[in-house]
Amino acid sequence: MDTLFDLPEPQAPEQAVIAHYRLSDDQYGSPAERAAIFDAERAMTATVEAAGVGEVDGNEFGGGEAVLYAYGADAEALFKVMEPTLRGLPFRPAYVVLRPGSRQTEYRVDL
Repeated sequence: MDTLFDLPEPQAPEQAVIAHYRLSDDQYGSPAERAAIFDAERAMTATVEAAGVGEVDGNEFGGGEAVLYAYGADAEALFKVMEPTLRGLPFRPAYVVLRPGSRQTEYRVDL
């Protein structure tokens, strides 16, 4: 062996799908809005896991917005699986940020 250390192989950067939805107030939205986001998150978790394309990693509420986070090896494949549920949520304006690699390569998809 020619090396002093057995270093792990570098891994591909984790890719992301981050969905943003405007809610009805400047805080956390109504209870019905939060329930709809939670239901969609559960549905996407099951779909994403069944497809084996990544994981739905949670949500964030505040400032009149709900944000859903998902990560995997291929942002486009992840979005394709999540897209029907993401588009089914009624809150607008809404958009998704896809990060197919580094943060410098992200792009936006309006819903």
